[in-house]
Amino acid sequence: MEVVDVIRAKRDGQRLTDGQIEYFIRSYTDGSVADYQAAALLMAIVWRGMVPDELAKWTAEMLASGVRMDLSSLSVPTVDKHSTGGVGDKVSLPLAPIVAACGAADPMLSGRGLGHTGGTLDKLEAIPGLRVELTPDEMLRILHDVGAVICAAGPGLAPADGRLYALRDVTGTVESIPLIASSIMSKKIAEGTDALVLDVKVGSGAFLPDIALARELAETMVQLGEAHGVRTSALLTNMDTPLGRTAGNGLEVTESVQALSGRGPDDLMEVTFALASEMLDLAGIDADPRSVIADGTALAKWNEMIRAQQGDPEAPLPEASERRMVVAETSGVVTKLDARGVGVAAWRLGAGRARKEDPVSPSAGVVCLKKPGEEVNEGEPVLELHADDPSRFDPAVAALESAIEIGREATEPQPMVLERIRA
Repeated sequence: MEVVDVIRAKRDGQRLTDGQIEYFIRSYTDGSVADYQAAALLMAIVWRGMVPDELAKWTAEMLASGVRMDLSSLSVPTVDKHSTGGVGDKVSLPLAPIVAACGAADPMLSGRGLGHTGGTLDKLEAIPGLRVELTPDEMLRILHDVGAVICAAGPGLAPADGRLYALRDVTGTVESIPLIASSIMSKKIAEGTDALVLDVKVGSGAFLPDIALARELAETMVQLGEAHGVRTSALLTNMDTPLGRTAGNGLEVTESVQALSGRGPDDLMEVTFALASEMLDLAGIDADPRSVIADGTALAKWNEMIRAQQGDPEAPLPEASERRMVVAETSGVVTKLDARGVGVAAWRLGAGRARKEDPVSPSAGVVCLKKPGEEVNEGEPVLELHADDPSRFDPAVAALESAIEIGREATEPQPMVLERIRA
């Protein structure tokens, strides 16, 4: 078989055969297919798409390029959550200990941030001493002992995706439903969990702002999960406004601990409880996630998890040396706080990265002092910007130029959970 024939087939709109998919994924993973040839096939997929059974085979081969974790030694149901990413989306941090406190095990393999959306691992690494690079044995031991772990996916899980993702990032082939779905699901299925809930963000701060595309992605991923024996559902959730009050690594850890202590913002808790309830339902566990916040067991589970990953939950988090306020230009009610604008501002302050190898600041970010529906007076602070370098403030403020709108009357609040999708 020749790779150019595979490229031609997809270029001409044909369904790739099982043999062609097996040949391409295996040959690209072992290096016998060149990057420029793989890039040509990826672009053909962007333009021509994939039919469901073709995509299922493509995902299966990506999964087969590595190992699938064996969680069968755990005595409790296993379930995980994946988010497509957003601004202030710290849900994973309180969610994993909540679910574990309710009796499930959550092996949450997470990633780092890129662009205006924050990464869960970057947030966790703001905690002194905490390790996110764990071996499979370490991860399994923490799951046995604690019931929750949040760490990086090892190189053995879907290595084909690692190579393809890096190539997509530099060839303009990221924006494709089949390629996004197979990338996410090959890694998540490789975790070996019984069930999976997908949090697909919709709105200005989301990867896919259009609800129709977000719905298509959610439906595609649910189908892929079910096809591989993983009970899967999805929630479409609102990402027009930053989630919670903070966007930035250490700032979001602090807010997550507040959430676990029963002092979380309403929007953050609404999404967190909705996802927790969905996860517990798929896992077959009858428990109320609110109860483990109220009785303190979720916070205790968080502290256990942090210590198991060699972090110190009592240690003070890094604080930025410089701060600047963004004030209201008029009095009234905040009617808009654009998630993308706030996310780009946090990124420019040092909380995010433009390239995977860039460092991030654990202390930089944005605190939302006012959010939509809240009254503000002229000259009163709306946002508080945190940075270690004062030269970062002006570019961050520029990103917020049209992010804040103030009117005379509050607009109708939007629901946080927009849709639920199951097979």
